[in-house]
Amino acid sequence: MNRFEYLILMGLCVALTIPLQPLFGARICRRPRRLARTLLPVVAVFYLWDALAIARGHWWFDRRYATGVELPLGVPIEELVFFIVIPLCALLTFEAVRNLLAGTTPVQLHRARRRRARTAHDAGHPGARVDG
Repeated sequence: MNRFEYLILMGLCVALTIPLQPLFGARICRRPRRLARTLLPVVAVFYLWDALAIARGHWWFDRRYATGVELPLGVPIEELVFFIVIPLCALLTFEAVRNLLAGTTPVQLHRARRRRARTAHDAGHPGARVDG
């Protein structure tokens, strides 16, 4: 196993969920303050929890599977990346599903506008078909 595989996996998680923003209107990155207010408490709590567990010897990391880059309090960089990436991917997925179920994805809104425009256009013609 490569020592960078975990970071590559985290990168793939982000790469696969970032397209949810334009495709399904999960616009969490357009509101950076709101995103920071959501992520920072989670990151801080889990970072400190990891640091405490590492200091007490309850938690450790095999050097063969980590880059060896340690942050303050002995927390491997992979842990910080995990604490940011996984909640970010979860938020993107949640917003995408919520928009999809609400019918507010960009594709759904575009189709609805086209239907309204077609209906308005048809209503203005004397030979237009009227449904209902």
